[in-house]
Amino acid sequence: MDLIARARGDEKHDASSYSTLEVIDVLYDVMRFDPERPEWESRDRFILSKGHGPLAFYAVLVKHGFFPPDELDRFMKWDGILGSHPDRNRVPGVEASTGSLGHGLPMAVGVAYALRARGFDEQRVFVLTGDAELNEGSNWEAILHAGSVGLANLTLIVVDNRSSTVEMGSIAAKLAAFGWDAATVDGRDRDALRAAYERRADGPTAIVAVVL
Repeated sequence: MDLIARARGDEKHDASSYSTLEVIDVLYDVMRFDPERPEWESRDRFILSKGHGPLAFYAVLVKHGFFPPDELDRFMKWDGILGSHPDRNRVPGVEASTGSLGHGLPMAVGVAYALRARGFDEQRVFVLTGDAELNEGSNWEAILHAGSVGLANLTLIVVDNRSSTVEMGSIAAKLAAFGWDAATVDGRDRDALRAAYERRADGPTAIVAVVL
């Protein structure tokens, strides 16, 4: 599947999309959703906090029938629905409009908390960030809060492609210190990704997917 190739036109963000392709593709083999009912109440939620690289996300949504493949040919065109950042008001299957770094994870924490408060504990919330995005302080406020209230329905996926200009050290160890069940996997290993997504803990889960 190389649907990304159909959506050329934003070359500077192609690398961001290719680094997340397997990560998102495998996730949608695990998540519960219904493309015929994007607002299905019992669905799992996915928020692409790394919203400046949406092509892989769009390709996976096409693969699962949320909208026709022809939309990829209109990526960033005036007559299309697919922008350089995902827009929940225009694109079926998009849970949150993202792109401003550091916003997606705090939103995901709020969604997971609200679902738990309403008794929808089985509905999981997945959110994907980049390693450089973790330089935003709002992420660590969200990470601290999620750990302190034990959001077991929340899974953070960090795509670590060494794009951070700040030396991060062990991201998994940092997340574990905040009360998360954190593990590092090969972001190109589909079996390892699937096993990581299927695992649940007593608190929030973090998967650091290394993609080099």
